[in-house]
Amino acid sequence: MTATTPVRRTVAATLAAAALTAAVAIPSAAATPSADGGRQAGRPAASSHDESARLAYQKSVAVAVLKGLFERGDTEVVDRYVLPDYIQHNPTLPNGTEAFKNLGVAIHQQFPDAKVNVKRVISEGDLVIVHSHVQVTPQDRGSAQFDIYRFRGGKIAEHWDTIQDVPATTANGNDMFSMISRPSTQQLGPRWLTAYNKKLVTAFFDRLMVRKDLSAIDTYDSPDYIQHNPITPDGPAGLKATLGAYFEQFPQSTVVPKRIVAEGDLVAVHSNFISAPGERGQAVVDLFRVQNGKIVEHWDVMQDVPATSANDNTMF
Repeated sequence: MTATTPVRRTVAATLAAAALTAAVAIPSAAATPSADGGRQAGRPAASSHDESARLAYQKSVAVAVLKGLFERGDTEVVDRYVLPDYIQHNPTLPNGTEAFKNLGVAIHQQFPDAKVNVKRVISEGDLVIVHSHVQVTPQDRGSAQFDIYRFRGGKIAEHWDTIQDVPATTANGNDMFSMISRPSTQQLGPRWLTAYNKKLVTAFFDRLMVRKDLSAIDTYDSPDYIQHNPITPDGPAGLKATLGAYFEQFPQSTVVPKRIVAEGDLVAVHSNFISAPGERGQAVVDLFRVQNGKIVEHWDVMQDVPATSANDNTMF
């Protein structure tokens, strides 16, 4: 969770936009959408079971659209699951489904082996966050990315993302995707802990990143804190050293949280990092894992906010 490394694109702007929506393998938590799930997503949940089904449906739709469009060039999944007035925040793409479909078809034709390895998917309310490793060719180190989708009436209505190149080496020896803390599983923690974990991470993020209080690390992070940011060492001391140096170099830096999404033991924060007044800054998604009341693991993806965009929506 730092803002000191310039974000590099894996490929040119158009290809980077494609990378964010390349083909994916659907994880066990996100099965193919069912007709019943679609109907439930358009209504308020009547029970915790209905709510669980609605969230599972949203996650399955987000992954199925990516898989169908970019693995098979199937534009019908977009017509079925994406609203015609789809709002786009990726700066390389205009609004609407036609540009989305055209891009998917073009990329599928040019890069038929492109893959998005979905690592984890969480959903809360009307939002879904997908964390994935994108490789446009098998030899490519690829990019780390987070896609955020907002649903309306059971369909995708809006999209944000962040994309960052995967480096050759990291300061902690960890890749940008694996889950090292225990239990190492694709299954999310108990949903009844969602509100507690969200409150904990919200307080931690505000104290550390917004108010620049490094003592928050001692309060909230596990002694065995595992770091996937490529320039930050493992452990609380590594995070303190990296952020302490950043705060000292950029004393007027600001961090503005835009949305926080949680499910079970995972909490994601989408924010705008600005190192100095007048800068556009970076779009950042931080993902935290909470175990037994402590933050045990962290992943992030950062992307520079460009000067121009194909849409007027900003990245936030």
